[in-house]
Amino acid sequence: MSLTDTFVRQVKHQGAEIGERYADGGGLYLRVKAAGKYWRMDYRFAGKPKVLSFGVYPAVSLAKARKRRDQAKELLADSKDPGEVKREAETAQEAASANTFRLVAMEWHAMRAKRGEAATTTGKRLAHLETHVLPEIGSRAIADLKPSEVLAMLNKVVDGGSAYTATRLREICGQIFRYAIATDRADRNPAGDLRGALEVPRVKHRPALTTRREFGEFLRNLLTYENCQPMTRLAARLAVLTWTRPVELRTARWEHFDLEAREWRVPAANMKEGKHLQAHTVPLSAQALSVLAELRALNGERVQWLFPGNHGADSIMSENTLNLLFKRMGYEGKQSHHGLRASARSLLSERGWSAAALETQLDHAERSKVVAAYARSEHLVERRKIMDDWGELVAAMESGDNVAPLRPAA
Repeated sequence: MSLTDTFVRQVKHQGAEIGERYADGGGLYLRVKAAGKYWRMDYRFAGKPKVLSFGVYPAVSLAKARKRRDQAKELLADSKDPGEVKREAETAQEAASANTFRLVAMEWHAMRAKRGEAATTTGKRLAHLETHVLPEIGSRAIADLKPSEVLAMLNKVVDGGSAYTATRLREICGQIFRYAIATDRADRNPAGDLRGALEVPRVKHRPALTTRREFGEFLRNLLTYENCQPMTRLAARLAVLTWTRPVELRTARWEHFDLEAREWRVPAANMKEGKHLQAHTVPLSAQALSVLAELRALNGERVQWLFPGNHGADSIMSENTLNLLFKRMGYEGKQSHHGLRASARSLLSERGWSAAALETQLDHAERSKVVAAYARSEHLVERRKIMDDWGELVAAMESGDNVAPLRPAA
């Protein structure tokens, strides 16, 4: 006689040590114990008696147990052991659970951090992952993720008003998927299928003064502006004189400087994320060396950073420090920290320096490691002259001299 939903719901353990058994038919039965009610199925395979477990009531209803029994019988009809099929499925599920997007992403993130990335870079990337990506797809098996799922996650970021962040996250996810492929935990990169599927972010305008008159006035205002801490003013002057990227300035350590060689050797890990080709050498003018001497006298003997922050021994200057300074000076929308690079590039181009050397000094280098190394070496002599010329030009503009000093011979 078959079981009914009412009977299964109401039946109780009667005290038997192994529990009571109530048959439903086709080998399916309910085992009732003190600890609960369990669905089981007796069957034979290859002449041997076996037992298959279907789960616990009420999580598995009578109807669901019967469906699983019928599926097991179909496997038996195809000469397959349903118990072995179930074990293989559970093993695959365990493997998938052990390789979620979150697990692989954090493993990849830790690997990148160990390779010497700047702490600011790894911290910002982790914050983006934890804010936008992991809550949406972190629990999914990385091998099972589809392009549509990744796109849905990225579109939420776009809808939140951050198309640029969404584009950057697609690149990060692509790197994570490629790492999963390399470690045999995925077969494809669904993020790679999303090229062109996202809203194209507007190019971020980085204001820059590009005429000598305007930039000279800005430099003179910087020297005389009163609402400014000494270290912040020195940071701004070194940024002007070296035109490195903001992240490279903020993460500069004293150990990166060879003052005798008059060089600042920016480690690859401190450079723009995604480049990581090799260290970038910045020749130092006499004016830049003078700024470094002032910095050394101010705090160099007690800290490792050129520009330490206010939140502990290992903190560094905020990424917004110089932009806020320029804003207070009245240059919002006219001059930005990153825009100092464009200012120097424009003014030096007018003085006849080669575009190739200027691009190399800006670290707009070839992606190939071999070509990049050759270009840096090839232009270093000229770049030393460029930076000396720039130092003299900056000094002239700071003094209000309307006569531009002659550029050194190439």
